[in-house]
Amino acid sequence: MSGFDIFAIVLVLLVIVTLVAGVKTVPQGYDWTIERFGKYTQTLRPGLNLIVPYFDRVGRKINMMEQVIDIPEQEVITKDNATVTVDGVAFYQVFDAAKASYEVANLNQAITVLTMTNIRSVMGSMDLDQVLSHRDEINERLLRVVDAAVSPWGVKVNRIEIKDIVPPADLVEAMGRQMKAERVKRADILAAEGQRQSEILRAEGAKQGQILQAEGRKEAAFRDAEARERSAEAEAKATQMVSEAISKGDVAALNYFIADKYIKAFGQFAEAPNQKIIMLPMEATSMLGSLAGIGEIAKATFGESAASAAAAARRPGSVPPTGGTPPAVPPRQG
Repeated sequence: MSGFDIFAIVLVLLVIVTLVAGVKTVPQGYDWTIERFGKYTQTLRPGLNLIVPYFDRVGRKINMMEQVIDIPEQEVITKDNATVTVDGVAFYQVFDAAKASYEVANLNQAITVLTMTNIRSVMGSMDLDQVLSHRDEINERLLRVVDAAVSPWGVKVNRIEIKDIVPPADLVEAMGRQMKAERVKRADILAAEGQRQSEILRAEGAKQGQILQAEGRKEAAFRDAEARERSAEAEAKATQMVSEAISKGDVAALNYFIADKYIKAFGQFAEAPNQKIIMLPMEATSMLGSLAGIGEIAKATFGESAASAAAAARRPGSVPPTGGTPPAVPPRQG
């Protein structure tokens, strides 16, 4: 092999090495930084890129996708001196590969330490009850503070989530007793409230019942008064009709009217609940017979026309006399 051949082979190898050194293929989701003599010069984006061989070299290969880091457990003292164990996760994404490469030495560790520090700061300013019940507020405050702190590093923190907040065992036991007492208290209050509502409803029901009963009595009294009024009107009308009949000489109407009243009175005696034996005077048994005498009285009162009416009352078909002595007939005048 001649010297020329050796030179040609070396030249071809040099060209191949140069091409390999000058062509860079960056995968999707990554950015590469290029340094020339140790100084940052440019950032290579995903795809095929060319650099100056032998002068430029790849500095850092930065993952530009969203990443997650675990925030290790740590003890935090709350504002009311309760010690709790807290851990969490943080999601971040690099948006500037150069800053993420050269502004901070260890990006993941820096974000972790910064997040842990702010967890202690945020949760230390809150009471234990707030820490346990306001987890969203803690996450929001942590995200706002940490994101502002890592912005100069070319990093965007998207979320910070508190995973677990673990109080001490004795505190958990006390919280359990407190929760039990609170639930018992709420149950007692609900039972008392139910009993109060029940009593109110019963009282309302009794009130409505009394009102309805009073209205019923009022309506009954009104109708009873109306019935008595109608009865009185009917009685007055019957009396008027009897008086008119008597004045016209019809004594039978008077006899019938008196006999009807008499019989109704006897009926009321018999229907009385405290009356089992009815003692009647002898004159009472001759009541019907006295009707004729009543006719004579009417004749004396109203004249011959009334006497003729009384005689008509003694005719068959009228109430027959049953005995007794009729009242004395006054002597006819003239």
